[in-house]
Amino acid sequence: MEINKITEFNSHAGGVYGLSLAKEQNVFFSGSSDRFLTKWNLDTLANAEFSAQLPAFIYAVCYIPNKELLLAGTFKGAIHIIDLNQKKEIKILQQHNAAIFDICYSSTTNLIFCSAGDGSISIIKASDLSVVKIISLCNEKVRKLSLNAEQTLLCIACGDGKIRILNTSTLNIVNEFSAHTESANCAVFHPNKELILTGGKDAHLRIWNATSFKLEKEIAAHNWAIYDIVFSPDNKYFATASRDKTIKIWDAESFELLYRINKEKNEGHTHSVNKLLWLNYNDYLVSAGDDRKINVWKIQV
Repeated sequence: MEINKITEFNSHAGGVYGLSLAKEQNVFFSGSSDRFLTKWNLDTLANAEFSAQLPAFIYAVCYIPNKELLLAGTFKGAIHIIDLNQKKEIKILQQHNAAIFDICYSSTTNLIFCSAGDGSISIIKASDLSVVKIISLCNEKVRKLSLNAEQTLLCIACGDGKIRILNTSTLNIVNEFSAHTESANCAVFHPNKELILTGGKDAHLRIWNATSFKLEKEIAAHNWAIYDIVFSPDNKYFATASRDKTIKIWDAESFELLYRINKEKNEGHTHSVNKLLWLNYNDYLVSAGDDRKINVWKIQV
């Protein structure tokens, strides 16, 4: 495996926590603690002539296709909704009293799911931006959200160490299991297997049976907390991001470690790596960190 650093975007003046796909394959959005939403072009390797400043740190960013809406969740619990056609904010939702850590959209149900630091998730209709339901889950932060391939189930990583599974049709929690002794920071469904991958504050990567929730494999993957897990577009690989400043690339079949991206060998991040985005466009892997940088990596086998 060969990893090449394509570029480094360093225009943000604060840590970068949110990344999202855009309408065009060569474009993506970022959100930072400098309170700016920014759009980047991977052809020109520059800012794509869009930015918006919000009143608080941005922790989550989500693009809603077909509606040309960009959602940004902030440290103060607000969800700012920007119409990209009109290039203006059209609504602010304030149903949480703590930071919004993640936002994801289901095109199947046309629902938006948001996780918050107050231990709850909120569910919003994309059609009229009305709040459908708020579900209190625990007394800790609710971190990451991930839909399965069919978008019938939502995996919820919670600060009490548990993973909760929500049925996206009934909007009820249908299963839960303890995944980590400390915070469960991220969880994703395996795209090719009946498995769930979780990463925690304990720096361990764990692989669970998605039906019985039995632990299938445990890997001491990083030196510090794991913050994100993403699969490659062809589903053959996945990447993990950590507070230990590294990104690791794994084989999605064998779970063998294939490559470690770090500062010394690859001019990688100098601080915590917070978020990953693996694009169809040129197989670019985008990483965002506390060092205020967004790095773009070319992954070649």
